[in-house]
Amino acid sequence: MSSNSTSSIPQKTREMHSHHFDSTIWNDLAFRDDDIVISTYAKSGTTWMQQIIAQLLFDGVEGQEVAEMSPWMDLRVPPKEVKLEAVEAQTHRRFIKTHLPVDALVFSPQAKYLYIGRDGRDVVWSLYNHHLNANEAWYGALNDTPGRVGPPIGPPPDSIVQYFRDWLEQDGFPFWPFWENIRTWWAIRDLPNVMFVHFGDLKKDMPGEIRRIAAFLDIPINEDHWPAILDHCSFDYMKTHAAKSVPLGGAFWDGGAQTFVHKGVNGRWRDLLTDDDCAAYEARAKDELGETCAAWLAGSD
Repeated sequence: MSSNSTSSIPQKTREMHSHHFDSTIWNDLAFRDDDIVISTYAKSGTTWMQQIIAQLLFDGVEGQEVAEMSPWMDLRVPPKEVKLEAVEAQTHRRFIKTHLPVDALVFSPQAKYLYIGRDGRDVVWSLYNHHLNANEAWYGALNDTPGRVGPPIGPPPDSIVQYFRDWLEQDGFPFWPFWENIRTWWAIRDLPNVMFVHFGDLKKDMPGEIRRIAAFLDIPINEDHWPAILDHCSFDYMKTHAAKSVPLGGAFWDGGAQTFVHKGVNGRWRDLLTDDDCAAYEARAKDELGETCAAWLAGSD
Protein backbone atom coordinates (compact mmCIF):
# COMPACT_ATOMS: atom_id res chain seq x y z
CA MET A 1 0.00 0.00 0.00
CA SER A 2 1.18 3.50 -0.76
CA SER A 3 0.97 6.19 1.91
CA ASN A 4 0.31 8.69 -0.89
CA SER A 5 -2.95 7.03 -1.86
CA THR A 6 -5.93 8.65 -0.15
CA SER A 7 -7.74 5.32 -0.02
CA SER A 8 -4.91 3.70 1.95
CA ILE A 9 -4.68 6.41 4.62
CA PRO A 10 -6.53 5.28 7.76
CA GLN A 11 -9.52 7.45 8.50
CA LYS A 12 -10.89 8.53 11.86
CA THR A 13 -14.42 7.16 12.25
CA ARG A 14 -15.24 7.68 15.92
CA GLU A 15 -14.35 9.34 19.20
CA MET A 16 -13.41 7.52 22.40
CA HIS A 17 -14.22 8.98 25.80
CA SER A 18 -13.79 7.46 29.25
CA HIS A 19 -12.25 8.18 32.63
CA HIS A 20 -8.93 8.22 30.70
CA PHE A 21 -9.67 9.18 27.08
CA ASP A 22 -10.52 12.30 25.14
CA SER A 23 -9.75 11.37 21.56
CA THR A 24 -10.93 14.74 20.19
CA ILE A 25 -7.47 16.20 20.80
CA TRP A 26 -6.29 14.55 17.58
CA ASN A 27 -8.77 16.63 15.57
CA ASP A 28 -6.87 19.79 16.53
CA LEU A 29 -3.25 18.65 16.44
CA ALA A 30 -1.21 20.42 13.75
CA PHE A 31 1.08 17.62 12.56
CA ARG A 32 4.66 18.23 11.51
CA ASP A 33 6.19 16.08 8.79
CA ASP A 34 8.77 14.55 11.12
CA ASP A 35 6.44 13.74 14.03
CA ILE A 36 6.85 10.38 15.76
CA VAL A 37 3.82 8.66 17.28
CA ILE A 38 4.31 5.84 19.79
CA SER A 39 1.29 3.58 20.09
CA THR A 40 0.47 0.70 22.43
CA TYR A 41 -2.53 -0.76 24.17
CA ALA A 42 -0.77 0.11 27.47
CA LYS A 43 1.86 -1.56 29.61
CA SER A 44 3.58 -2.91 26.53
CA GLY A 45 6.81 -0.94 26.61
CA THR A 46 5.52 2.59 25.97
CA THR A 47 7.80 4.31 28.47
CA TRP A 48 10.73 2.21 27.28
CA MET A 49 10.13 3.29 23.69
CA GLN A 50 9.87 6.93 24.74
CA GLN A 51 13.25 6.61 26.46
CA ILE A 52 14.79 4.93 23.41
CA ILE A 53 13.63 7.66 21.07
CA ALA A 54 14.77 10.42 23.42
CA GLN A 55 18.20 8.81 23.61
CA LEU A 56 18.42 8.52 19.82
CA LEU A 57 17.29 12.09 19.23
CA PHE A 58 19.58 13.61 21.84
CA ASP A 59 22.69 11.41 21.48
CA GLY A 60 22.52 9.68 24.83
CA VAL A 61 22.23 12.80 26.98
CA GLU A 62 21.16 12.15 30.57
CA GLY A 63 18.56 14.01 32.61
CA GLN A 64 15.91 14.52 29.96
CA GLU A 65 12.36 15.05 31.20
CA VAL A 66 11.01 12.40 28.86
CA ALA A 67 7.49 12.30 30.31
CA GLU A 68 7.08 16.03 29.70
CA MET A 69 8.73 15.91 26.28
CA SER A 70 6.55 13.01 25.11
CA PRO A 71 2.97 13.49 26.36
CA TRP A 72 0.13 11.00 26.20
CA MET A 73 -2.06 12.95 23.81
CA ASP A 74 -5.43 11.29 24.37
CA LEU A 75 -5.28 11.23 28.17
CA ARG A 76 -7.96 13.75 29.12
CA VAL A 77 -5.90 15.41 31.84
CA PRO A 78 -4.55 18.01 31.59
CA PRO A 79 -7.20 19.46 29.23
CA LYS A 80 -6.44 19.25 25.55
CA GLU A 81 -6.08 23.05 25.25
CA VAL A 82 -3.17 22.96 27.69
CA LYS A 83 -1.57 19.94 26.05
CA LEU A 84 -1.90 21.21 22.49
CA GLU A 85 -0.27 24.52 23.39
CA ALA A 86 2.65 22.75 25.05
CA VAL A 87 3.18 20.37 22.11
CA GLU A 88 2.95 23.21 19.59
CA ALA A 89 5.66 25.08 21.50
CA GLN A 90 8.13 22.19 21.27
CA THR A 91 11.12 22.89 19.05
CA HIS A 92 12.73 19.43 19.07
CA ARG A 93 11.50 16.60 16.87
CA ARG A 94 8.26 15.63 18.56
CA PHE A 95 7.56 12.12 19.84
CA ILE A 96 4.11 11.74 21.32
CA LYS A 97 2.16 8.73 22.52
CA THR A 98 -1.32 7.27 22.15
CA HIS A 99 -3.27 4.31 23.49
CA LEU A 100 -6.04 4.60 20.90
CA PRO A 101 -7.03 2.23 18.13
CA VAL A 102 -6.24 3.57 14.67
CA ASP A 103 -9.82 4.52 13.82
CA ALA A 104 -10.11 6.85 16.85
CA LEU A 105 -7.19 9.12 15.93
CA VAL A 106 -6.22 11.30 12.99
CA PHE A 107 -3.52 9.58 10.96
CA SER A 108 -0.79 11.58 9.23
CA PRO A 109 0.82 10.10 6.08
CA GLN A 110 4.04 11.97 6.92
CA ALA A 111 4.42 11.05 10.60
CA LYS A 112 6.20 7.85 11.65
CA TYR A 113 4.24 5.38 13.80
CA LEU A 114 5.79 2.80 16.14
CA TYR A 115 3.43 0.17 17.50
CA ILE A 116 4.62 -1.96 20.43
CA GLY A 117 2.89 -5.25 21.23
CA ARG A 118 3.05 -7.60 24.23
CA ASP A 119 1.23 -10.77 25.24
CA GLY A 120 -2.01 -9.73 26.93
CA ARG A 121 -1.26 -11.80 30.02
CA ASP A 122 1.95 -9.88 30.57
CA VAL A 123 0.08 -6.66 29.95
CA VAL A 124 -2.43 -7.50 32.69
CA TRP A 125 0.26 -8.36 35.24
CA SER A 126 1.88 -4.98 34.66
CA LEU A 127 -1.49 -3.22 34.57
CA TYR A 128 -2.48 -4.70 37.92
CA ASN A 129 0.63 -3.30 39.59
CA HIS A 130 -0.11 0.07 38.00
CA HIS A 131 -3.71 0.02 39.23
CA LEU A 132 -3.10 -1.54 42.66
CA ASN A 133 -0.55 1.12 43.60
CA ALA A 134 -2.47 4.10 42.25
CA ASN A 135 -3.17 6.67 44.95
CA GLU A 136 -5.99 9.11 45.66
CA ALA A 137 -4.45 11.73 43.37
CA TRP A 138 -4.71 9.27 40.44
CA TYR A 139 -8.34 8.47 41.16
CA GLY A 140 -9.12 12.14 41.63
CA ALA A 141 -7.56 13.16 38.32
CA LEU A 142 -9.40 10.45 36.38
CA ASN A 143 -12.76 10.49 38.14
CA ASP A 144 -13.29 13.98 39.49
CA THR A 145 -11.85 16.42 36.97
CA PRO A 146 -14.42 17.93 34.56
CA GLY A 147 -15.11 16.14 31.29
CA ARG A 148 -15.23 12.51 32.34
CA VAL A 149 -17.57 10.45 30.18
CA GLY A 150 -18.87 7.14 31.50
CA PRO A 151 -18.44 5.51 34.90
CA PRO A 152 -15.52 6.22 37.24
CA ILE A 153 -12.71 3.76 37.67
CA GLY A 154 -12.64 1.97 41.01
CA PRO A 155 -10.01 -0.01 42.90
CA PRO A 156 -8.93 -3.44 41.65
CA PRO A 157 -9.86 -6.72 43.35
CA ASP A 158 -7.43 -8.35 45.77
CA SER A 159 -6.79 -11.24 43.38
CA ILE A 160 -4.69 -10.66 40.28
CA VAL A 161 -6.19 -13.81 38.74
CA GLN A 162 -9.68 -12.37 39.18
CA TYR A 163 -8.42 -9.11 37.68
CA PHE A 164 -7.18 -11.03 34.64
CA ARG A 165 -10.47 -12.91 34.27
CA ASP A 166 -12.49 -9.68 34.47
CA TRP A 167 -10.18 -8.05 31.95
CA LEU A 168 -10.50 -10.97 29.53
CA GLU A 169 -14.25 -11.52 29.91
CA GLN A 170 -15.05 -7.79 29.64
CA ASP A 171 -12.40 -6.94 27.01
CA GLY A 172 -10.02 -4.68 28.83
CA PHE A 173 -12.12 -3.82 31.87
CA PRO A 174 -11.64 -1.56 33.77
CA PHE A 175 -9.46 0.25 31.21
CA TRP A 176 -10.31 -0.03 27.50
CA PRO A 177 -10.78 -2.69 24.78
CA PHE A 178 -7.68 -4.73 24.07
CA TRP A 179 -8.33 -6.68 20.88
CA GLU A 180 -9.52 -3.82 18.69
CA ASN A 181 -6.42 -1.84 19.56
CA ILE A 182 -4.10 -4.52 18.21
CA ARG A 183 -6.38 -5.48 15.34
CA THR A 184 -6.69 -1.95 13.93
CA TRP A 185 -2.94 -1.36 14.02
CA TRP A 186 -2.15 -4.80 12.61
CA ALA A 187 -4.38 -3.99 9.64
CA ILE A 188 -2.06 -1.11 8.62
CA ARG A 189 1.27 -2.74 9.47
CA ASP A 190 2.40 -2.69 5.84
CA LEU A 191 2.15 1.07 5.45
CA PRO A 192 5.65 2.51 4.92
CA ASN A 193 5.34 4.90 7.89
CA VAL A 194 4.29 2.16 10.36
CA MET A 195 6.69 -0.11 12.23
CA PHE A 196 5.85 -2.95 14.62
CA VAL A 197 8.05 -3.77 17.60
CA HIS A 198 7.47 -6.59 20.09
CA PHE A 199 8.28 -6.14 23.77
CA GLY A 200 9.88 -9.59 23.80
CA ASP A 201 12.20 -8.70 20.93
CA LEU A 202 13.34 -5.58 22.78
CA LYS A 203 14.11 -7.77 25.78
CA LYS A 204 16.07 -10.30 23.70
CA ASP A 205 18.02 -7.94 21.45
CA MET A 206 17.74 -4.35 22.58
CA PRO A 207 20.77 -3.12 20.56
CA GLY A 208 19.46 -4.69 17.35
CA GLU A 209 15.94 -3.37 17.88
CA ILE A 210 17.19 0.14 18.68
CA ARG A 211 19.21 0.18 15.46
CA ARG A 212 16.12 -0.97 13.56
CA ILE A 213 14.06 1.80 15.18
CA ALA A 214 16.71 4.42 14.39
CA ALA A 215 16.79 3.35 10.73
CA PHE A 216 13.00 3.54 10.49
CA LEU A 217 12.98 7.03 12.02
CA ASP A 218 15.91 8.21 9.87
CA ILE A 219 17.95 9.06 12.96
CA PRO A 220 21.70 8.60 12.47
CA ILE A 221 23.39 6.93 15.41
CA ASN A 222 26.39 8.66 16.92
CA GLU A 223 28.59 5.59 17.47
CA ASP A 224 30.72 7.45 20.01
CA HIS A 225 27.60 7.76 22.18
CA TRP A 226 26.21 4.27 21.46
CA PRO A 227 27.36 2.75 24.79
CA ALA A 228 25.67 5.60 26.67
CA ILE A 229 22.47 5.20 24.65
CA LEU A 230 22.32 1.49 25.49
CA ASP A 231 23.06 2.09 29.16
CA HIS A 232 20.38 4.76 29.45
CA CYS A 233 17.80 2.48 27.83
CA SER A 234 18.51 -0.44 30.17
CA PHE A 235 15.88 -1.46 32.70
CA ASP A 236 18.22 -0.87 35.64
CA TYR A 237 18.99 2.66 34.51
CA MET A 238 15.33 3.47 33.86
CA LYS A 239 14.29 2.07 37.24
CA THR A 240 16.93 4.15 39.02
CA HIS A 241 16.02 7.31 37.10
CA ALA A 242 12.30 6.60 36.81
CA ALA A 243 11.19 10.07 37.91
CA LYS A 244 12.42 11.47 34.59
CA SER A 245 10.32 9.14 32.43
CA VAL A 246 7.15 8.63 34.47
CA PRO A 247 4.23 11.11 34.33
CA LEU A 248 4.42 13.76 37.09
CA GLY A 249 7.52 12.05 38.39
CA GLY A 250 5.42 9.18 39.73
CA ALA A 251 3.20 11.33 41.96
CA PHE A 252 0.11 9.23 41.15
CA TRP A 253 1.52 5.98 42.59
CA ASP A 254 2.38 4.80 46.07
CA GLY A 255 6.11 4.23 46.00
CA GLY A 256 6.53 6.89 43.31
CA ALA A 257 8.07 6.49 39.87
CA GLN A 258 9.88 3.25 40.69
CA THR A 259 6.49 1.62 41.23
CA PHE A 260 5.51 2.63 37.69
CA VAL A 261 8.70 1.15 36.22
CA HIS A 262 8.04 -2.16 37.92
CA LYS A 263 9.54 -5.48 36.78
CA GLY A 264 10.01 -5.31 33.02
CA VAL A 265 9.75 -9.08 32.73
CA ASN A 266 7.36 -11.49 31.05
CA GLY A 267 5.74 -14.73 32.18
CA ARG A 268 4.84 -13.82 35.76
CA TRP A 269 1.34 -15.21 35.08
CA ARG A 270 2.57 -18.73 34.38
CA ASP A 271 2.47 -19.92 37.99
CA LEU A 272 -0.92 -18.36 38.75
CA LEU A 273 -3.20 -18.79 35.76
CA THR A 274 -4.82 -22.20 35.31
CA ASP A 275 -4.58 -24.20 32.10
CA ASP A 276 -8.20 -23.24 31.45
CA ASP A 277 -7.38 -19.54 31.91
CA CYS A 278 -4.55 -19.78 29.38
CA ALA A 279 -6.63 -21.79 26.94
CA ALA A 280 -9.43 -19.22 27.14
CA TYR A 281 -7.00 -16.38 26.50
CA GLU A 282 -5.28 -18.13 23.59
CA ALA A 283 -8.57 -19.09 21.95
CA ARG A 284 -9.83 -15.54 22.31
CA ALA A 285 -6.63 -14.16 20.79
CA LYS A 286 -6.94 -16.37 17.70
CA ASP A 287 -10.63 -15.56 17.34
CA GLU A 288 -10.12 -11.81 17.67
CA LEU A 289 -6.83 -11.40 15.82
CA GLY A 290 -6.41 -14.39 13.51
CA GLU A 291 -3.64 -16.98 13.68
CA THR A 292 -0.80 -14.80 12.36
CA CYS A 293 -1.38 -11.76 14.54
CA ALA A 294 -2.09 -13.89 17.61
CA ALA A 295 1.21 -15.74 17.10
CA TRP A 296 3.09 -12.45 16.73
CA LEU A 297 1.50 -11.05 19.88
CA ALA A 298 2.37 -14.18 21.88
CA GLY A 299 6.02 -13.74 20.91
CA SER A 300 8.57 -16.34 21.87
CA ASP A 301 10.40 -17.09 25.09
